[in-house]
Amino acid sequence: MTLPIDPANLDPDDYGEKQAILEMEHEEAIEHTREVFKDAGFGVAVEFSVSEMLAEKIDADRDPYYVLGACNPEVADRALDECMALGGIMPCNVVVWEEEPGRQRVYHLSIMKVARLLGMAEDDDAWQDIIDTTGEYVEEAFANLDSA
Repeated sequence: MTLPIDPANLDPDDYGEKQAILEMEHEEAIEHTREVFKDAGFGVAVEFSVSEMLAEKIDADRDPYYVLGACNPEVADRALDECMALGGIMPCNVVVWEEEPGRQRVYHLSIMKVARLLGMAEDDDAWQDIIDTTGEYVEEAFANLDSA
């Protein structure tokens, strides 16, 4: 399969990469991130600690690493109307990992932009509107992450 865009030529904005640093403990950062995304219009459909799961399954000793599967139901419904394959990369994950004690990184990339880059979704006005809508929600959330 040939990708529509050469990954080597991508800018983080092309796939909607967002990052923030939170100067707080890991559990506090998870709760804060969950609340900020909720306030911005997302629900958390699924969440789990990757580090705890790996410790349990393969005795891995990994720094705290947590995934929040965020979803805005109205946008998800619109997106699935346009691209049924999108479920393969849903929900929109927000990752919180501990870089060092008291310092957490929050990371997100836009599955809507990724779907377009991979050729899963059409590069048309309807899909751009979905990208713009989710982008506004994510921008709001990241703008409020540092309000702890």
